[in-house]
Amino acid sequence: MKSARLTRIASNFKHGTFGAITIDGQPICLTLEPYTRDNERSISCIPTGQYIATRVQSPKYGNVFEISNIQNRSHVLIHWGNRDKDTEGCILLGEEFGLLYKDWSVLSSKKAFNEFMEIMKDENEFTITINESY
Repeated sequence: MKSARLTRIASNFKHGTFGAITIDGQPICLTLEPYTRDNERSISCIPTGQYIATRVQSPKYGNVFEISNIQNRSHVLIHWGNRDKDTEGCILLGEEFGLLYKDWSVLSSKKAFNEFMEIMKDENEFTITINESY
């Protein structure tokens, strides 16, 4: 089973929480989550800790991974999207940080997501550790 680590590097109430993912120690992509709002459903980033991500079929995003065992939360996915308003409490993947419609965002999200899914093509689940470095 592969092991991922999401390290958060910056957080801003208006624009969200930014980070980077490594898999088995190799840098893979950048991330965007909502700002921390006491783990409220659909509007908060995931609390720090270790979780299991399982492959699921999302009606909206198709083949994705869902992070489970988050207290009081469900349907927390890893998917594509660019801005904080796209997160809905999930983790967005991107290749670079930049401005989109005056919002700090992750860019080239579908490309980053596809590369992530290619790396994980033989995995049905993996561990993900979330920590903060700011």
